[in-house]
Amino acid sequence: MIGWSLGLIAAGVVQQIDHWIAFVLLAGVGAHMVWHGVRPQREEQPPVRRGLMPLIATAVGTSIDAAAVGVGLAFIGVNIWIIALSIGLTTFTLTTLGMLIGARVGARIGKHAELLGGLALIGIGAFILAEHMGWMA
Repeated sequence: MIGWSLGLIAAGVVQQIDHWIAFVLLAGVGAHMVWHGVRPQREEQPPVRRGLMPLIATAVGTSIDAAAVGVGLAFIGVNIWIIALSIGLTTFTLTTLGMLIGARVGARIGKHAELLGGLALIGIGAFILAEHMGWMA
């Protein structure tokens, strides 16, 4: 919601380069995922509990990501209340399913899923850029 509000304010300023911003953000996150998907795996180690500060840092990072999505939603003029409710319910459902499934199959397909997800994000970013640049028919 905060990102959506900021997006409404900044829409006129950023509208000329929003496709480049989307491409850089998606390609950057996607490249990071691909890198993690192809790098050699270290020996199995039990998860390390790191405390409150890393948890807060993760929450802030996730919030920044959500704000960026909100900015994008402001550019396309959607009903933010329906979108926020849909995103919240979908996130809750898929996170729960992901945790249940991940506990069973994560070790076997985790690297492949991360690689595929990274490539998908890069592809989505490239599609957004190509569409806005007029490279697509």
